[in-house]
Amino acid sequence: MQMVRFERTANELSQEAIASLAREKSKANGTCNTEEVNAALQDIFYGKCYLCESNNLQSCQIEHLQPHHEDPDLKFSWENLFLSCTHCNNLKGDRYWPILDCTKEDVDEHIAFRKEGYFGIPEKLKFEPCDSLDETQNTCALLNDIYYGTTTQKQIEANFIRKKLREELSGFKNLVRDYTQAHGKQKEELFHTIKHELMNSSPFAAFKRWLIRDHADMYGDFLDCWKPPIA
Repeated sequence: MQMVRFERTANELSQEAIASLAREKSKANGTCNTEEVNAALQDIFYGKCYLCESNNLQSCQIEHLQPHHEDPDLKFSWENLFLSCTHCNNLKGDRYWPILDCTKEDVDEHIAFRKEGYFGIPEKLKFEPCDSLDETQNTCALLNDIYYGTTTQKQIEANFIRKKLREELSGFKNLVRDYTQAHGKQKEELFHTIKHELMNSSPFAAFKRWLIRDHADMYGDFLDCWKPPIA
């Protein structure tokens, strides 16, 4: 998954979601697809799919990180529920497990997210493991299938996601280039704009962060600026 880390904060929305799950679990035909759960997941994941990191989703679903196979403890577990776009949810199914949990791991530290190719050179997305964990390997396989599709229909959907990614990265690269040539107040304003683009709420943040990591000699001002300060 092209995931960055998200926090399950114990706020009012999450407490209401947990309470609704408890009520539904006690029913014969209960569902985890409640108004409270949807509201809390939208809040936690900033309205982004936790797998491909697309935002402004036209269609979103509740996804179980670990396949539940009608096990009520997994089906109604708040910790097992994630926000996903329809493309990613349908593709993932129960075929990839175990995978990295983006509410417990900084996924972009386990996997390098890179886009190769430019004008005149074929585009290629790469998801390269930084360790040998089974979860990391499975996540890389899932990401590749998400971004390239496994059926004709999924390939069409994946093409739209890659287009959105291409547009986001193009705009981000322009911001960084402008920053290196700016001075004074303009440079300061660009710094804050770029920093915002590297935050968890930004679409395709993992790819943007790896652009910074791969060019740390040029863009060291932004290296790890997305991480919370050490207390």
